[in-house]
Amino acid sequence: MHLFYVDESGSVTDPAQRYFVLAGVAVFERKTHWIEQKLNEVALRFSPADPHAIELHGSPMRAGRDGWKAHPLPDRLTAIKDALQFGVADHCPKGVRLFGAVIRKDAIAGQDPVTHAFEQLTSRFDLFLKRLHHKHQDSQRGIMLFDESSTEQRIQTLAREFKYTGHTWGKTSNYAEVPVFLDSKASRLIQLADLVAYALFRFHEYGDNSFYDVIKSCFDTEGGVEHGLYVRT
Repeated sequence: MHLFYVDESGSVTDPAQRYFVLAGVAVFERKTHWIEQKLNEVALRFSPADPHAIELHGSPMRAGRDGWKAHPLPDRLTAIKDALQFGVADHCPKGVRLFGAVIRKDAIAGQDPVTHAFEQLTSRFDLFLKRLHHKHQDSQRGIMLFDESSTEQRIQTLAREFKYTGHTWGKTSNYAEVPVFLDSKASRLIQLADLVAYALFRFHEYGDNSFYDVIKSCFDTEGGVEHGLYVRT
């Protein structure tokens, strides 16, 4: 089983932001515990008495919101990079692969960026699972796990439509269940997905590659072709 943790970055409705990002971390089930432990070590730097009280979220960490202002900015930025290194880069491509959809909102005028991004993400992860089965004789199912702050009803409806009616390129066929929504406070892997989405958003919205450079080689790739990252500009 591959668990696909997904989160978003950027606002659909804020006209000051050009991009919307939906991105996720696909983790083989046996690796989740070990990645969680490494992320807990990062949180421990900021709350030795109770590391689980610390949430690793890119925007608050960088901006100093939600209690992060008490910690020096260089320490906060290092923590984001370390979390991406320990949670993603140290494990790819064996056991961890990234998928992302970066949408410049004015490039799809009249379309819903969430729908556009979700179609790209869910179909690419499904094709990854198909490729494992057909090319590598490794039959696996997948399940998508979202931060519950996401638009749950819209995502559930789209997932059902893609399975039974189809999307632009066919029907999804390798999901074990409908998308599941979790409280990010309880899931380090959802927090990791937030950091991946934030790294993509910072890179495309502001030209800041400091976080993106840590993970840029970890998007799903086969035969020298990158399948995991979709960018619509």
